[in-house]
Amino acid sequence: MNKKRTYFFLILIFILTVLAVSLIYPQGVKRIGFNLPDFWQIPFKLGLDLQGGTHLVYEADLSGMEKEDYSSAMAGLRDIIERRVNLFGVAEPIVQVQETAGHYRLVVELAGIKDPKEAIKMIGQTPFLEFKEQKEEEETQRILDKQKEMEGKTFEEMQEIENWQLALEDPYFKPTSLTGKYLKKAEVGFEPNTQRPLILLQFNDEGAKIFEELTSKNVSKLLAIYIDGILISAPVVQDTISGGKAQITGEFTVNEAKELARNLNAGALPVPIKLISQQSVGPTLGAISLEKSLKAGILGFLAIIIFLIIFYRFPGVLASLALVIYIGLVLSLIKLISVTLTLAGIGGLILSIGMAVDANILIFSRVREELKEGKSFTISLVEGFRRSWPSIRDGNITTLIVAFILFWFGTSFIKGFAFTLSIGILISMFSAIFITRTFLWVFTGTRLENMKWLWR
Repeated sequence: MNKKRTYFFLILIFILTVLAVSLIYPQGVKRIGFNLPDFWQIPFKLGLDLQGGTHLVYEADLSGMEKEDYSSAMAGLRDIIERRVNLFGVAEPIVQVQETAGHYRLVVELAGIKDPKEAIKMIGQTPFLEFKEQKEEEETQRILDKQKEMEGKTFEEMQEIENWQLALEDPYFKPTSLTGKYLKKAEVGFEPNTQRPLILLQFNDEGAKIFEELTSKNVSKLLAIYIDGILISAPVVQDTISGGKAQITGEFTVNEAKELARNLNAGALPVPIKLISQQSVGPTLGAISLEKSLKAGILGFLAIIIFLIIFYRFPGVLASLALVIYIGLVLSLIKLISVTLTLAGIGGLILSIGMAVDANILIFSRVREELKEGKSFTISLVEGFRRSWPSIRDGNITTLIVAFILFWFGTSFIKGFAFTLSIGILISMFSAIFITRTFLWVFTGTRLENMKWLWR
């Protein structure tokens, strides 16, 4: 590696470091005099165990369903519950389906919720599916005009306006008697010619009559489908539909069609859920956990730096500097992609620091061996990195495979550990092979390379 290339990489590392620091600690950068845009000030997202909140476990009653429909019904319920807690204003809720000894459960984690009573009330309701028909243009316009008239007025001023309640109505759709209790099943199908995905609906006998009457008077109009008051689809009625069978077509992807079918089934099938466990984590306990985790991380990091400097002298100093930059890059990436940090996730980060040190130790050990054989500093660096790379690569890949398995099959906390560990390993490989290597190459051709005691 020539000097120009080395200095170019050194400048690139410096720029990355500055960007990482400004993302991690924007307040400090602002104090220096740099004005950062608002979107740059992204907060760290802390999990339930760090900022406190509520952990709820619900058991689903699937006794009224066929066994083959269990998974799709639970997936639909999970989607509905996620939508409900998002409406409640919970940041980064975790909603998971668990099967234990034939029992299907929903695990809901609401970080930052101090009083979970309202959330429990919302979550505990069975999803409500309803069909609404389009209002006439005159009625829509009347409501929109009334809403415009109400703009900027206080509630007391609104009450003085004639027919003020009209402004509270949905200007586009009105309720019908067709609800989820009349829908037997919704499933994904495919058009025979184009193979585009579509949703097939089947109503019971009573629902078929209501649906036929509803479609007959709404041909060429929208028929809106709501779950828990939220619009999920609004297909156009092409013709009167009799027999209780219908299909929803559109520009769906397969995943979008599956999600819509799940939501329809979740709102149509009687799948009540019962709260069986509730645990609250206070913000004080979460703050203590975070403080202890940070203290453990800092002490571990200092121990690693002392070890590197004592056993590897000047390369240990360079590796310590590379580790500081590595930690900055990891934390900034976690902030950037909005990873929710938990205690397990912090554990994964601390472990990844150890993996980053392993890579540096392998490199330095190989370089030492080359120097002891009497080779020049430059050749020792080239051979040391070349011969240590297979061990670094294989060791990190095997750890990544285990992390992937943990993420795929684990629960929420295990997934957090696996995800942060994977991020740390990937950046640690970059740190050892790119950053540490660049730092060492800076000293090739200088007087320091002849001071053998610095490198052996």
